[in-house]
Amino acid sequence: MVEERITDGRRIAELLASELDGREDDELASIAVANADRDVEPTTDGARAYDVTLALPDSDDQRIARVFVHEDRARLEFEMGQDVAVEAAEDVGLRVRPKAAQPPRTLVFVESGAAVKRATDVVKAVSRAEN
Repeated sequence: MVEERITDGRRIAELLASELDGREDDELASIAVANADRDVEPTTDGARAYDVTLALPDSDDQRIARVFVHEDRARLEFEMGQDVAVEAAEDVGLRVRPKAAQPPRTLVFVESGAAVKRATDVVKAVSRAEN
């Protein structure tokens, strides 16, 4: 049996959204997918698909990352917990780099459907650090 590798950016982002929003384990209970653009089309530079938010005690939900879709991958752009995101992404073997922006951001690349679980682990690590 031949297994196809999922490398479509939109499909990868959909799988990631399902992991983040569809599971009810303790670490993901405070994570939500918000402001989804259901008609997003992948672009070379990446088109914003949705936000990843964290429910903090005694506060409104905070956006910790945005997810962008490219033709061949998805990327998480972390706004909170950048140092944690770098370390966690490197630990699970995902490509990561800083983005020179104001305020700074950390980019984590999700290049296949198989990498979605590892990207979820990065989101969990950032969530733990921010709580």
